[in-house]
Amino acid sequence: MRSSNPVFSRRGFSRDNGYAGFNTAPQAGGAAVGTQGNPYAQPQAGNPYAQNPYAQQDLQHGAPPQAPATTGRMTMDDVVMRTATTLGVLVVTAALAWALLPVDDANIGRSYGIAIGAALLGMVLALVQSFKRKASPALILAYAALEGVFLGVVSSVVDNRIADGAAMQAVIGTLAVFTAVLIAYKAGWIRVNRRFYGFVMAAALGFIMLMAVNLLFAVFGGGDGLGFRSGTLGIIMGIVGILLGAAFLALDFKQVEDGIAYGAPREEAWLAAFGLTMTLVWIYLEFVRLIAILNSSD
Repeated sequence: MRSSNPVFSRRGFSRDNGYAGFNTAPQAGGAAVGTQGNPYAQPQAGNPYAQNPYAQQDLQHGAPPQAPATTGRMTMDDVVMRTATTLGVLVVTAALAWALLPVDDANIGRSYGIAIGAALLGMVLALVQSFKRKASPALILAYAALEGVFLGVVSSVVDNRIADGAAMQAVIGTLAVFTAVLIAYKAGWIRVNRRFYGFVMAAALGFIMLMAVNLLFAVFGGGDGLGFRSGTLGIIMGIVGILLGAAFLALDFKQVEDGIAYGAPREEAWLAAFGLTMTLVWIYLEFVRLIAILNSSD
């Protein structure tokens, strides 16, 4: 499996580097998928990820594999701390952008320009990270800072000019989706397997293509393009976007769970934080758009 975020499908807990559990069965006459090119994994039957011999014993006895009790391995605390740090940077820069980049009639053009520039530069840094062999905390935190500037300005525009309180509503909605998906995942109501992954990625690709086409029509034809971001159709697409974000969260949780269980290096916690941050930003933006559409229809 590749990263749950389409932009970062080259890097992460993928079947290419052997950390996720979507393609773990050994190939006939060869080593298990995920062992080739993975310096951390040993080709043990049924477990292509961990070099810890106790993980193989766990599999043989039907128990879930446990990460080796040694230093240098990713733990849940590592993921929580890195994610909190990344989101903290994003929130701080978003608050600063809200306070320092006014969106009144005299300044909205300049503020929007800075926000779009930050978003584009953040995308470049994200792409650079996706092609690196190792996680770069500096790149990830810089991406979060730039994304925060973009979110701060967008949130301020919607909150001050379209729907008062929209930013807080979007935050609450994002937290509610995160909590609901986490509970459903831990309870086993969501089964993340290869079929689930394929469906989510196909749906996400279709969604992104529709939004890209809509943007092109809006740029060259004026108005709202094909209408995917306004009216009833816009509301439906907003709900679909939030549901896709929820599905990405389930994939992120699976990646974190597998990375910990199979003893991924501690540095991979930064990639987990990166993926979770991207997914939460996706969900937040969809909530902001949906709230703006609903209030524009009043």
